[in-house]
Amino acid sequence: MMHMRIRGTARPEDSPAADRGLVRVTRVVVNLAGAVSAAYFARASLAYYLATHRLIGGLFFVEQAWFVLAFLIRRPPRRPAAIEVGPGLTTRLAPWLLAAGGTFGGLLLRPSGLHPQWGVDLGFALQLIGLVIAIVALVTLGRSFGFVAADRGLVTRGPYAVVRHPVYASYIIIQTGYLVQSISLRNVIVLAGATACNIGRAIVEERVLASAPGYDRYRQRVRWRLVPGLW
Repeated sequence: MMHMRIRGTARPEDSPAADRGLVRVTRVVVNLAGAVSAAYFARASLAYYLATHRLIGGLFFVEQAWFVLAFLIRRPPRRPAAIEVGPGLTTRLAPWLLAAGGTFGGLLLRPSGLHPQWGVDLGFALQLIGLVIAIVALVTLGRSFGFVAADRGLVTRGPYAVVRHPVYASYIIIQTGYLVQSISLRNVIVLAGATACNIGRAIVEERVLASAPGYDRYRQRVRWRLVPGLW
């Protein structure tokens, strides 16, 4: 791509340094926005726990509190999928939309429909299991945490030795738990959409990591993406 010049002088915004500066500013803004958003949900979860003293509220608070910290300490991506730096700055929306749909799609679930006792009990158990998996996986990720697909370093231990995307799997488990507690056509559609987004972001992430050192060996050792024995 050719850079425009005026009287033989390159504009600062056309230089690689300007691109890197814009990427740094964008990264800081995204991290702060993510931390603030997580803090909002953490506050709501803490209020729920203090009002009800239910374990699930405490686990949701722990998960969201970790998100706040993760956004602030995570390392920059080695090779991002959503932001590509070259002669210019190109933003691809697909990874962001998939990440938003997979992470926040569950907020569209509603406590309406059928509430069979077996569903209430099973749903509670599924949500607890999903939250524990999410917390363990996020702690295992440490500074390699990311919202959109990017190479922030390969993590292969803990839950990542069982499936390649345990955090996304945990979202599906948690949201499925909500569905069986409140069975309705709306919730089925919401779960299907959020699950499709998490499947899509797993595929995008694997494309980004395909050339990362050791990833091919890791993929051969850990065959399953989300569900052992299924996919």
